[in-house]
Amino acid sequence: MAHEQQTFNISVPDSELELLRKKLDLARFPDELEESGWEYGAPLADVRRLVERWKDGFDWRAAETKLNKLPQFTRDIDVDRFGTLNIHYVHVKSEATDAIPLLFVHGWPGSFLEVSKILPLLTSTGEHPSFHVVALSLPGFGFSEGAQKTGFRIAQYAEVGHKLMLALGYNTYAVQGGDWGNIICRNLAHLYGPKHVKAWYTNLPIGRPPTFRDSPLLYLRSLLTPFSAQDVKGLERNRLWDFKYKGYMYIQQSKPQTVGYSQADSPVGLLAWIYEKLVSWTDSYPWEDDEVLTWVSLYWFSRAGPTAAARIYYEYFNFVAASTPPWTGIPLGISYFPKEILYTPRLWMRTVGNVVYESEHTVGGHFAAYEQPEALVGDLREMFGKPDLAKLFK
Repeated sequence: MAHEQQTFNISVPDSELELLRKKLDLARFPDELEESGWEYGAPLADVRRLVERWKDGFDWRAAETKLNKLPQFTRDIDVDRFGTLNIHYVHVKSEATDAIPLLFVHGWPGSFLEVSKILPLLTSTGEHPSFHVVALSLPGFGFSEGAQKTGFRIAQYAEVGHKLMLALGYNTYAVQGGDWGNIICRNLAHLYGPKHVKAWYTNLPIGRPPTFRDSPLLYLRSLLTPFSAQDVKGLERNRLWDFKYKGYMYIQQSKPQTVGYSQADSPVGLLAWIYEKLVSWTDSYPWEDDEVLTWVSLYWFSRAGPTAAARIYYEYFNFVAASTPPWTGIPLGISYFPKEILYTPRLWMRTVGNVVYESEHTVGGHFAAYEQPEALVGDLREMFGKPDLAKLFK
């Protein structure tokens, strides 16, 4: 069934703004140990400052106006076994006649906001590849409707993205994503390539060591290839991540409903939960308070509520095998940023897909499109500027 596109503008009711203010007025803060800094989590002074700003200085209407400069739409998408979901997305077409359709896929705690800085760069024309850009709000995130029953897994997120691109008239397209966008794009490449998805790109390289059973030649190659100094440092950082920073993941993958009560009822709790990730996952990015509050407000005012977004962890980690596709021959491009939360040696990424492009940067973290937009766009232009890739979209 074909569904019509509807123009969308963010317009949070005044009653929701008043409720937020009342909850912020009643906030109760925990104590804090002396000189604990960030070691124990988001510092009390920072959260107090942000709460005061959210309550008395932050202008959501101004933020809303700025966000509404992005061309936004909604469309009903039929999802197998889950009925129809109303999906929110940003869509900007390039004036270039040979522009490549590109689906941008965000993750948690991100949103469609992450595409805002790369959007004008990707759609610009010149002596470089140009793109028609679609950035959806994943089901249950932002202003997209969420699933109403269990079992909405990574394949379903991919299905929504694919059907959206087809509905927009893009029979062939590329996909790019970090965080959850990585595994969703990988599923898109596996499920819908090479007929529809011609290439995929990620700024979160995640792969596993090759095994003799699955990749005998790559396994033997790995035995003969010593780890580089960068590999040693990166794998050590992974161990630190498992010990110090992964707690949120275990909670959201095991009991998202339980933590969801505090996320849905306490704006301060939601703020601290997300703010900690924004700071610790980026490469000294100079967050302004209003940036943080806009980011968090998109979760507080989200259509399905913040709990819906957290459930993606449960649906993936409890069914990892079913959500992790085998190696795919679709061309794969990778950007390495030094402060990314996880590290994968380059050789291991050959177990994931047909790596045709790699780029390594000296600055940048987890939210590459927002932290280092020029660098990420430069990588995409370089990869898709290759004649053998460009011709796939002609």
